[in-house]
Amino acid sequence: MKGRRIEGWGRKGKANRSLKWLLIQRLVILQILVFVAILGILFVRGDLFAYRSIDRTIEAVRPAVERDATGALHLRETAELSHLRAAEPGLWFVIRDDGGNQIFEGAVPPVFVRIGETLSGIGQARFGSTVDSAAMDTPEARMRQVTTSAGEVQILTGTESQAPLTIIFLAALLVLIKIGLPTMGAIVLGVFIATPYVVAGAVSGLVEAETQAAKIDFGKHGVRLDATNAPPEIASLIEAVNEALRRLDARYEQQQRFLTDAAHELRTPIAILRTRIAALPLIAEKASLSADLARLTMLAEQLLDVGRLQNDALAFAPVSLPALAKRVLGDMAPLAFAAGYTVDFRQEGSDLPILGDEAALERVLANLVQNAIDHGGRRGRITLRVSPATVAISDDGPGIPSEERNRIFEPFHRLKPQTRGTGLGLHLVKQMVELHGGEIGVSASPSGGACMTIRFQIQNLANPTELANIEIPEISRTAYR
Repeated sequence: MKGRRIEGWGRKGKANRSLKWLLIQRLVILQILVFVAILGILFVRGDLFAYRSIDRTIEAVRPAVERDATGALHLRETAELSHLRAAEPGLWFVIRDDGGNQIFEGAVPPVFVRIGETLSGIGQARFGSTVDSAAMDTPEARMRQVTTSAGEVQILTGTESQAPLTIIFLAALLVLIKIGLPTMGAIVLGVFIATPYVVAGAVSGLVEAETQAAKIDFGKHGVRLDATNAPPEIASLIEAVNEALRRLDARYEQQQRFLTDAAHELRTPIAILRTRIAALPLIAEKASLSADLARLTMLAEQLLDVGRLQNDALAFAPVSLPALAKRVLGDMAPLAFAAGYTVDFRQEGSDLPILGDEAALERVLANLVQNAIDHGGRRGRITLRVSPATVAISDDGPGIPSEERNRIFEPFHRLKPQTRGTGLGLHLVKQMVELHGGEIGVSASPSGGACMTIRFQIQNLANPTELANIEIPEISRTAYR
């Protein structure tokens, strides 16, 4: 899961937390709530704390034991003893000292009346707590030797008493500290350790699908994400994405067929217009109409080129960029001269052919030269410079503002609303260049005008090994600054 956004453990904002942190948070909360609930149930049931205890009865009686003036054992009335007598109607106990003095209170079971005489010196004892079936009916009792104001005495009782609320609260706090907190710490640690492995295994199929999705681009259609190793919950999402990709591919193919068919249909009216314009007398509008018709013809042919190339219908062959550029400039020179320009062709470096469709690339260069004619200010020089794998077309016009240089390749975008043309020419040029494995950029020419530079990638060259000893001219390196 390296580098994947799905595991962005530190993303900002609650909505963007990673799956790992969400699971850790929810599992920790859920398990702690369940554990606290179980701990509470056990505590309330008395499995962790005895709400009634014989020892509490002994502790309630002990402060009341004293001796009278004759030295005999005596019980003074304390608030705790009074509360115990009121709360426990069946209260009984026996108090005895080493001298044989005794105090009896309540209905003492006969079996315990004289048992204290035999337990002299015994610190504590429990009676009746046995699993032996024969002794199950024996009354239960507890004897402890305690220190009182009357000295050491034995207190024997079988009465359980209720713990006060303060004792219950302290007991609950002790259970939480000794059992709850260590267990909750172990739960949190276990969740932190185990969750990343669980998440990594659960989303492994999603990571594979993400890797495949990253390879989808404009030029690759029919790509689908593999849901084989994904769990069912994620597989359903991947299938939904695949269905969306199928719909997009179908819509894209429908659109491309429409564009190709429209371009084909345009050929007939274009041919008719060409015939009719040629038959017109020499009037001022004839040259303008011819220029518009040439632009429309080029646009239709470019649409066909893009459609054919995307459908792999073009046969690539070695193309000489200098020869192609020289031919295009020669064909476009009369239009440039008529518009008030001079033209210049420069070749730098050796002629290293590239692989491409010559007719389509010819229309690309013709479109760029026509663009220079239309926007070069009708003055100065139009220069076409060729170097290995690079073609640059520049003019001496007003240039293109830096903030517009990326936008001019957007469909239907124009620098000036009143500009002639459809706004599709440079967009189609960019598409065609990219379909040939190249890229196009805009910079300023040495005179401040516009410079369009096309650079083809080395792997698209007919003989890429020949580049080893060729220095790329400066124009190809500055075109993308």
